[in-house]
Amino acid sequence: MRLKEFLHYTYIFPVLAVVYYFSGLIGNGVVYDIIAGLLLTGSVLSAVHHAEVVAHKVGEPFGTIILALCITIIEVALIISLMVAGGDQAITLARDTVFAAVMIILNGIIGICILIGGVKYYEQFFARTSATTYLVSIVSILILTLVLPNFTSSVNGPFYNTAQLIFVSIACLVIYGVFLMVQTVRHRNYFIITDEDSDSHYIPTKMATIISFIFLVICLVIVVLMAKGLSGTIEDMVRSVGAPKSLVGVIIAAVVLLPEGVAAIRAARSNQIQSSLNLALGSALASIGLTIPAVSIVCIMYDIPFVLGLDKKDIILLSLSVFIVMLSLSRGKTNILYGTVLLVNLAAYIFTVIVP
Repeated sequence: MRLKEFLHYTYIFPVLAVVYYFSGLIGNGVVYDIIAGLLLTGSVLSAVHHAEVVAHKVGEPFGTIILALCITIIEVALIISLMVAGGDQAITLARDTVFAAVMIILNGIIGICILIGGVKYYEQFFARTSATTYLVSIVSILILTLVLPNFTSSVNGPFYNTAQLIFVSIACLVIYGVFLMVQTVRHRNYFIITDEDSDSHYIPTKMATIISFIFLVICLVIVVLMAKGLSGTIEDMVRSVGAPKSLVGVIIAAVVLLPEGVAAIRAARSNQIQSSLNLALGSALASIGLTIPAVSIVCIMYDIPFVLGLDKKDIILLSLSVFIVMLSLSRGKTNILYGTVLLVNLAAYIFTVIVP
């Protein structure tokens, strides 16, 4: 690669963001936090660019899998670090973060993609088999991790005992592992983009791909670190408007999911709704299927209480979201109504977080 190519914003923003984060200026005032927010946004856009370069090289569905796994790994690291440091005050952190991520993905990212695609193209088409494969796995893991703990009797409350936690963690890994085999080997054709407008002719060089992968990881790491650094400012902002502290988790989850969200929306605008669904549903599956087992191991090792079960209100909202997504993706084509309904569901979720 030529030196002038590194002067592109997708290389400049991540480097500036790293330097700014380690300078210790975040949290020293409104102006400094605004600058941090701008650098965070630039890093998100850079991550999307580098993810697309990698995706063009490795092909689908491997490109979307790489982005989903990178973000999930960093999300897990963030949750674990906060839980270990927070002790008993962080016993609901993993549950709330995973739930917020799932609700934002199922209602927000998919809803925006369907709405934008519907406005521009009226209808967009995708493989129903891919959506069914994703949703079967997602629904099973959601019920096992976020609903079933409320109805077991070995431990009072929305908890699993150690044996149950180990079993559910293994179940999540088995489902996710078999799904990956189906997606990448046995039924890869379910997830392949067949849109004629896709840029399949563009194949970057091996060196360009390696550099983009390195910068993709840097971008994702700095986005999470920036989000963590700005969490205090976000908490103050939420407190100033009188909203519950649980809204902070929703905002941070939204920031962490920005790279995938932007990439999915760009794909929908390019009439590649299959790629949008691969990104969104793959992220939801990886988020819950890998986060719960990883956090469970840490909680067992450090003897940290781990609340998993959702309350009744959240179970109703989760059930509504899953049901609407299943109906919306059951025909293999989309329109603006599906996207609108999903975004209304997201608004209802955020509203009930603010006004419980």
